[in-house]
Amino acid sequence: MRTKIVAGNWKMNKTFLEAEELVAQVAEAMDTRKLDNKAVVLCPPFPYLELATDIAKDAKFSVGAQNVYPDDSGAYTGEVSPPMLKSMEVEYCIIGHSERRKYFAESNEFLAGKLDGLLKHDIIPIFCCGEVLPEREAKKHFKVVEKQLNESLFHLKKNEMAKVVVAYEPVWAIGTGVNATPEQAQEMHAFIRGLIGKKYSKKIADDITILYGGSCNAKNAKELFSNPDVDGGLIGGASLKAVDFLAIVDAL
Repeated sequence: MRTKIVAGNWKMNKTFLEAEELVAQVAEAMDTRKLDNKAVVLCPPFPYLELATDIAKDAKFSVGAQNVYPDDSGAYTGEVSPPMLKSMEVEYCIIGHSERRKYFAESNEFLAGKLDGLLKHDIIPIFCCGEVLPEREAKKHFKVVEKQLNESLFHLKKNEMAKVVVAYEPVWAIGTGVNATPEQAQEMHAFIRGLIGKKYSKKIADDITILYGGSCNAKNAKELFSNPDVDGGLIGGASLKAVDFLAIVDAL
């Protein structure tokens, strides 16, 4: 049985005091919630990871990073390595987000290295994939996503693949207020699960968690999550307010 997950990607938002308040609000609210086969993950900016992991020790949520560099150490000014994240008890890490691909020109091959680095240190990757609007309009969205999976994920062994979380992002729906319809989300999630099944096994495909990311909010979360292949969400803007984020958690 696969784990249902709601992960909050704060992106480059919040001061330290604001972050402290938001983490505390989520931690307090989670005390009253049951999380049978479910997980809640907060992914704040790097400077707040230790704050979050300290609070998470006594709370019902996990902590994830928003990015990582593939190597364990080296002369890479400004970068953060998998061992650094592990030393702070970070359990998850987002990689391949469309903003990293767009603004920092991260290639599928580079992301494959990040996957290897994270898995080497037992950190769960949340691997993002998805198409931009021209690719969707040209009906190339399936080919685009398949290429991303082939070049970044499908070098993994079966036992490694079983540890990965996939997040489908229709890039045209991120931060735009326009989300994919439940039918569009289900169609792509089923497609991704089918590719994983062909490459690995039906069991791995059935057990892997696939999240939806793209203007998911408190109003549409329940309908999106009701699809059989949508196992939760990677939440952006709606994760910056505790009340909105918790409403999405409750929609799982």
